[in-house]
Amino acid sequence: MIKYLDLKAINSLYDEEIRSAVSRVLDSGWYLKGEATRQFEQHYAEYIGTRYCIGCGNGLDALTLIFRAYLEMGIMQQGDEVIVPANTYIASIFAITECGLKPVLVEPSWKTLQIDDSLIEQAVTPRTRAIMIVHLYGRCAYTSRIGDICRNHNLKLIEDNAQAHGCTYLTPHSSLPTPRKTGSLGDAAAHSFYPTKNLGALGDAGAVTTDDEALAQTVEALGNYGSSSKYVFDYVGRNSRMDELQAAVLDVKLKHLDADNQRRKEIASLYINKVDNPLIRIPQSNRDCVWHIFPVFCEHRNHLEQYLHDNGVETQIHYPIPPHKQRCYSRWNHLSFPITEQIHAQELSIPCHQAMTDKEADLIVDILNAF
Repeated sequence: MIKYLDLKAINSLYDEEIRSAVSRVLDSGWYLKGEATRQFEQHYAEYIGTRYCIGCGNGLDALTLIFRAYLEMGIMQQGDEVIVPANTYIASIFAITECGLKPVLVEPSWKTLQIDDSLIEQAVTPRTRAIMIVHLYGRCAYTSRIGDICRNHNLKLIEDNAQAHGCTYLTPHSSLPTPRKTGSLGDAAAHSFYPTKNLGALGDAGAVTTDDEALAQTVEALGNYGSSSKYVFDYVGRNSRMDELQAAVLDVKLKHLDADNQRRKEIASLYINKVDNPLIRIPQSNRDCVWHIFPVFCEHRNHLEQYLHDNGVETQIHYPIPPHKQRCYSRWNHLSFPITEQIHAQELSIPCHQAMTDKEADLIVDILNAF
């Protein structure tokens, strides 16, 4: 069986480095908010291209802390609206509603699989305060049009970068385009380091990146019980901190991230160039994709899933039920987002990661072409 994602094989690529880093933390006797965390925050901020990186407990906390900070800073008020793609992992929306804000769902484009920037402006109202873009599947969701809308309407741009570590945006229409990392394109960005991510910890961890000093300070305090200094509590905060072990592991893996992403791109290229089956829709390559997920689309998705399993290929579905059809948001169940619903009904994720061999990818190609 070709595993969908072989975490043991991926982490074994850097086994000695990881074990050494963990040993240093154990020997230090300091396990929270210590040197390993400070070092990773500095290195990740430099990598992303922002002034600040604040570690936290997980990706959902990172998103939630951004909104909480904007509320505490008076930039947003409960009841304000946040435009968000209808096609996303539900955590993107949880962060909005948890803070008493109102999600405004906008359809994606079939071409890009990201929020359709031609539909955003018509969703803006006097209560709109932000647009959240989600770099879903590892594809860059930012467009210059989205940037213009934010500037024209004085909206915050928040990035959900949970699936796109190392993804870049190249400025179009420039003779010397300057690549900028996702996570540095908006006012603030949330990152997840869940073990399956392109940059994955050995447990839960997350981070916020931003150039806004006041936001960074507020996020850091909110994630540390609302405390700006020991036993001084400025906010009703929460306990959301990256531990030293996770920071040390992430710092090791950060050094290999670009090479890992390049290998993912090579596997993806084999699929894009070799899969030829009219029943299967393959996403188009673009220069702004790190292939956290390689999604294929098929009207007979469940049959394709079973067929691949029967032929020794493990797959996953991202995601079987769209957010507006979930029980937890039952008040939205009557809404219709046809493109989102079609994506969720047809999507099937096939193996695509840095520990795969060309032979495994070619075998998957042959199986897909024979379906």
